Amino acid sequence: MRRLANITVILVAVALLYGMWVTKPRYGELTGPIAAYGKMHDRVHTREFDVTLNQVIFARELTYTQFGKEKVLTTSGLWAVALVELAATTKSTGVSTAIWRGPTGLRFAQSNRVGWLPGQPPYMLEPGLPKQVQLAFEILPDQVNGATLLLSAQMKPSLDSEARIKIDDFKKFNDGMPLIVDRFDISRPQPAAGS
Repeated sequence: MRRLANITVILVAVALLYGMWVTKPRYGELTGPIAAYGKMHDRVHTREFDVTLNQVIFARELTYTQFGKEKVLTTSGLWAVALVELAATTKSTGVSTAIWRGPTGLRFAQSNRVGWLPGQPPYMLEPGLPKQVQLAFEILPDQVNGATLLLSAQMKPSLDSEARIKIDDFKKFNDGMPLIVDRFDISRPQPAAGS
């Protein structure tokens, strides 16, 4: 009887240890970003900055004027331009990473093809001085509905907050497909929120 009790205790301990091993969080989950969730038009608070996603515009081509010449940027997919307001919370900071995460998990980093225009990266923020910026992404057309905008102060936000804003309020047709303009001039100033 004692031998049966010992075997039972060992089997229970093995089952308990196996259960703990299978359900434990992985290292990446323990040290990953701390998500601050929100939706469009809401102010999302992270540790170092606040962000409000005001509008998303989809275009086939981006244009901008630089040194007196108009430049046209094309893409094999679709341009998504997010109009965002950023504000530092307590100290000077910057926003280093902007990612468009599609509904299937595909991640699109902010395009660096736009160049050095006002409202383009890098974004240095000071407390009390909100800044209107435009984030341009080259995405696939099927990565619009159900997408999320990810913003963080660090390139890899380990143990730091990351804003995750659900992109749910954009102009679309009855079938859910986004309204796509032929050209969008990213160099023209965009109105502030509420204008």
